[in-house]
Amino acid sequence: MKEEQSRKRRRGKHKKPQKTQPSLLPKHSTRLHKKTHQQKNPAHQSSSSSLKSSSFLDKMKARLAGGHFRMINEKLYTCTGKEALDYFKEDPELFDMYHAGYQEQMSHWPELPVNIIIKWLKERSSSLIVADFGCGDARVAKNVKNKVFSIDLVSNDPSVISCDMSNTPLRPSSVDVAVFCLSLMGTNYASYLKEACRVLKPSGWLLIAEVKSRFDPNNGGADPNMFSKAVCEMGFTSALKDFSNKMFVLLYFKKKENKSSNGREIEWPELKPCIYKRR
Repeated sequence: MKEEQSRKRRRGKHKKPQKTQPSLLPKHSTRLHKKTHQQKNPAHQSSSSSLKSSSFLDKMKARLAGGHFRMINEKLYTCTGKEALDYFKEDPELFDMYHAGYQEQMSHWPELPVNIIIKWLKERSSSLIVADFGCGDARVAKNVKNKVFSIDLVSNDPSVISCDMSNTPLRPSSVDVAVFCLSLMGTNYASYLKEACRVLKPSGWLLIAEVKSRFDPNNGGADPNMFSKAVCEMGFTSALKDFSNKMFVLLYFKKKENKSSNGREIEWPELKPCIYKRR
């Protein structure tokens, strides 16, 4: 009897510890538990769904706005100023839509030509009278002390003169600086420059900023020398050509004291439309 008890004690000493039994619950029950936990937070699910829906709608609105901008932009580059004026008179909201798209495009440019023009004006006398042709949001007038005639096709701003830029109400020889900042749009752009020449005083300045591709003859753009030649034949001298910026060019002209006309018709180069690709 004693021997049997002794053997049991020895066997007990060498017994291996029992392993912890794994959970007998099937794997899908764990997932069920997690799902049940998530269902307890409907507000979280609703918020996440709402954010996704809002993001999708914003993207769709942006795409639609971009499509409208490209359509209007193409129209402005391929019609006359008179046709563009009539186009916006029929539906003034299109003008706001265009400028919203324009501002979005400009937000991607590292430097804006209008800021260079503003800086140029600030470095000179504030007594100079300025005509800003195709003024958009009238940024020039809002940032300088000069008297500025802001001119555009349509505007909600009462300080802006709404008219065809080839036929403004300004008096002859009444301004010192005429500005065209990305506004030589339309198939009759030369008539805008002729109007600027009419309203400029002798020795007045003509400042032109345009998208660089429009003056790249290697890619369908106009020859900048041919363009300058045409402006000079109208009664200007070329003062400066600035091609240093990768996005735009700046051309500075000064009106001659006395215009000597040879009676020959000026040959204006066709300016390449700046049409954005459809996405």
